[in-house]
Amino acid sequence: MKNKIVITFLLILAFGATVVIYSCKKSFLDVAPQGVYSEDQLTNKKGINGMLISTYASLDGIDNNWYQGGSNWLWGSVMGGDALKGSEASDQADANPVMNYTVQAGNPTVSGKWNGIWDGVGQANQVLKSLPNVKDMTAAEIKQVEAEARFLRGYHHFEGKKVFNNIPYIDEKITDFKVPNTDGAGAYINIWPQIEADLKFAYDNLDETKPNRGRVNKWAAGAYLAKAYMFQKKFTEAKALYDVIIASGKTAEGTAYNLTPNYHTTFKVTSEHNSESIFSIESTYGDGSTRNGNYDQTLAFPHSSTTPGAGCCGFFQPSQNFVNSFKTDGAGLPMPATYNNSDVTRDADLLSSDPFTPYSGNLDPRLDWSVGRRGIPYLDWGLHPGRDWIRKVGFGGPYSPKKNVFYKSDVGTTAGAAGWGWNNTALNVSLMRFSDVLLMAAEAEIEVGGAAGLAKAQTYINRVRARAATSLIPGSTATYVVNQYTVPFADQAAARTAVRFERKLELGMEGHRFFDLVRWGIADVVINTEYLPKEAPLYSGDNGQKPLTPAVFTKNKNEYLPIPDFAISQSIKDGQPTLKQNPGY
Repeated sequence: MKNKIVITFLLILAFGATVVIYSCKKSFLDVAPQGVYSEDQLTNKKGINGMLISTYASLDGIDNNWYQGGSNWLWGSVMGGDALKGSEASDQADANPVMNYTVQAGNPTVSGKWNGIWDGVGQANQVLKSLPNVKDMTAAEIKQVEAEARFLRGYHHFEGKKVFNNIPYIDEKITDFKVPNTDGAGAYINIWPQIEADLKFAYDNLDETKPNRGRVNKWAAGAYLAKAYMFQKKFTEAKALYDVIIASGKTAEGTAYNLTPNYHTTFKVTSEHNSESIFSIESTYGDGSTRNGNYDQTLAFPHSSTTPGAGCCGFFQPSQNFVNSFKTDGAGLPMPATYNNSDVTRDADLLSSDPFTPYSGNLDPRLDWSVGRRGIPYLDWGLHPGRDWIRKVGFGGPYSPKKNVFYKSDVGTTAGAAGWGWNNTALNVSLMRFSDVLLMAAEAEIEVGGAAGLAKAQTYINRVRARAATSLIPGSTATYVVNQYTVPFADQAAARTAVRFERKLELGMEGHRFFDLVRWGIADVVINTEYLPKEAPLYSGDNGQKPLTPAVFTKNKNEYLPIPDFAISQSIKDGQPTLKQNPGY
């Protein structure tokens, strides 16, 4: 499935987008503007499917913005402590306040994320609004389109809840977009029921298999519905649904859900559609449009004139805290209480030509599938050289992102330089994979499953760890030691610690960490006591500006981004804004 289709959209600045449809012509002088489709052209099978595909394309945001898409590398990983913004202090400076929790409602990156969400909602709603007028489709075909569009609408509202929390719900029946996010008494409206309804409709009505890779199927919709339950702490409902998904779930191509034998399989373009793939942002390369590649992560490649590929851009640099998390003890188990007491060896003060001795202690190999660090093979590009691939070590540290970087062997076929020198790749962005499901299912078991649930949770966690143990990095000299939990979890608290740390290891740099910390209610504690005090002093800065100085997470504020100023100002109705700002801003 292609990632884009050319349809003209009009952005409604506060909420979403709608297709510009040109109505009936009264004479031969009434010529439709170029690039604008007539209603007749869109309200048929071909037109409605084109609109639906364009709605899928909204998953990576609106063109020319690097922070809107579902990868959430800035909002989920940087804010969660997996990584720093990286690069230089002055480049994409609007992202610096996001990294250090000082962002304000006028920040362009916040506005961009807001627009990306509502553009997706608007496109899904246009499909649903036009669908009743389509006459050349069967009832079954219409039901599938409706279910896919409602899933995508639910997905984008879910994204809005994760990032902004207090948002309104917009469906295809709404014509006045100045919709309040509060009730008559000024209390914020809870839109989780509407999100659940959209996702459940998709789960109940979508086919198990789909004709195209990348389309959402029944089981992907069910996985998102279960995740919505988890965000609301509806653990009983989530557990019941996860039981069914783990036992019977299939990919859109009909393959039973399962972990792949190697951890990095999902992050390689030649093997990305596999048994672990639940839902991804589909990307293409070489189809005539540079925007159809993984544009959401254009900035997140090592900064080098020769390797990998182009020379841009040096952002999204893994933190020392994240790197330290992969240390294992003598039994091959994680060290959640002590992992950050000492550092995996870093080379921030060395030239690439200086001698360097890599860390020799026990490590989880998922570290070196997630992070580029000096002396370790970087996919098929050779050994990571350290500073030669780092733009400003003092501002971003010595590490490079790795999961969504293409292989050298991909260049010229599925990846390469584009535009003004940035990288373009057909590698998909994985939004949800089966290990995410297993670990959330483990959480649900821990919360409501009793003693049997603790044992079942351990089985799920061990399943993830067993795959990690065999996912060694070819040519690496590091010492990899990963084992499963053999002693039953002592209690619910111990089990929670284990599964939460496992999510950090398994899903790191994938845009999940911050949202996990928030839904667990521990973001302020982890960020202010575990992350910032140790991480901030490690960086010398760039032109006097240090990435995490000053930085402090304010409880009951920084869990969510502010609603953009422009959205509030454009929501004014009868002299008053219909949108109420989030607490603390």
